[in-house]
Amino acid sequence: MKIHHLLETPATDRPLVVAIGFFDGLHRGHREIVKTLLRLRRPGYRAAVVTFRNHPATYLRPDRVPPLITTLEERVNLLASTGIDELFLTPFDEHIAHMDARVFLTDALVATLGIRALAIGENFRFGHGREGDAALARTVLGERGVDVAAVPPLTDQDERISSTRVRAAILSGDTATADRLLGAPYTLRGTVALGAGRGHDLGFPTANLVPAADKTLPADGVYACIGRYEGRDYRGLVSIGTNPTFDGAARTVEAWLLDFRTSLYGEELSLREFRFIREQRRFDDVAALLAQMNDDASHARFPSFSAS
Repeated sequence: MKIHHLLETPATDRPLVVAIGFFDGLHRGHREIVKTLLRLRRPGYRAAVVTFRNHPATYLRPDRVPPLITTLEERVNLLASTGIDELFLTPFDEHIAHMDARVFLTDALVATLGIRALAIGENFRFGHGREGDAALARTVLGERGVDVAAVPPLTDQDERISSTRVRAAILSGDTATADRLLGAPYTLRGTVALGAGRGHDLGFPTANLVPAADKTLPADGVYACIGRYEGRDYRGLVSIGTNPTFDGAARTVEAWLLDFRTSLYGEELSLREFRFIREQRRFDDVAALLAQMNDDASHARFPSFSAS
């Protein structure tokens, strides 16, 4: 997949079809848009996604920027896995935010990119003040011989699938619902840093995972999970929270992997298939905490789901 960092005239004259969206999480609804894009790709055509490096809220309402389901790197890799040919990855800035919707269609998409077809969500809005919609795109682009495919929202349990809904499921700890809406496991990646070292003393050596600062984290609690390191999966547990028994203040992500003995400091670890076990709570003493940890470990040894 070729990546362009600006909306610029391609160096090739091969016809181009595009899909537009932020695609946070690349959930099942997003995937329907990309599938529609690929169906618009005729022999000899190129299929591309136009998206933004930063969430539009970072410019439009910086005091209310939502945490991300997928980091920029994760989003790029997910889009690449769909089979598209190119990605236009542009910053959402003053120029984009103030561009008239018709100008965006005629200048950016037709004159600059030379698109032959457009795939968007039926509810997609664009242009200054979000004035552009699917109806405007059909009218303006139709006059220029460009096909527009507006994809209806995909629903799950009679409710529209959206990044907002996925994010809410993760934040509440309902990761099973998040996985279903995504069509793939929610995944948390990060570098392992030095922690307090208490896990080693208790017989449960944990990896202190440092995720991206803008990543959506599940609600505080203890979860069964699958950890992946160097291509191999391990059953395990992850504790998210402030370690109330030890009067912790900072929120941490600490993973314990069953049958894993290698040091991970400075290495990248990914966690997925989170399944809530219990809330975090303060224990009267270390013995009570250890007894609970041994009980928690049974969920990793005998999970209700299997590693893949």
